[in-house]
Amino acid sequence: MHIHIREALDFDREAVLSVEQLAFERDDEAELVQELLDDPSARPLVSLLAMVDDRAVGHILFTRAYLTHAENAVAVVILAPLAVVPDAQKQGVGGKLVERGLQLLAEAGVDLIFVLGHPAYYPRYGFTPAISLGLEPPYPLPDAHVDAWMVRALRPGVIGIVSGKVRCADALNRPEYWRE
Repeated sequence: MHIHIREALDFDREAVLSVEQLAFERDDEAELVQELLDDPSARPLVSLLAMVDDRAVGHILFTRAYLTHAENAVAVVILAPLAVVPDAQKQGVGGKLVERGLQLLAEAGVDLIFVLGHPAYYPRYGFTPAISLGLEPPYPLPDAHVDAWMVRALRPGVIGIVSGKVRCADALNRPEYWRE
């Protein structure tokens, strides 16, 4: 299977939302993605599609965020969500989306990327638990999910000199998204 990663364009919205719905087998994430794509507070954003032939099989979205109480200005984004359609899962699609996103964000000067995700998956891409580093999620997490709040530094030396609570785009800034 040859996987091609490309920027999702305006005319790809239907394909993006279809990937989200198929991957999660419900409409919640597709609705969130639609809101984030339309939310000015989420910009600038990076939206990438994974294509196999002419079929969209994966999508990843990174949206703007910032740290409260950070003494040093840092560029921050949140990865949410990452979706791969069921018949393309466990074939490297998600990893290629994450890696391409990290590359583009590093080139754009982003310092930190946060994710609320599976603690066994994201560390392979350099993510580490964030709360113990003084980097808090937008809302408190249940104790069982504290390690799911992770950060990846794209600029050496950033972690350890900044701390604070992450504030995300308006569409993602709802307590129900942080109760996992």
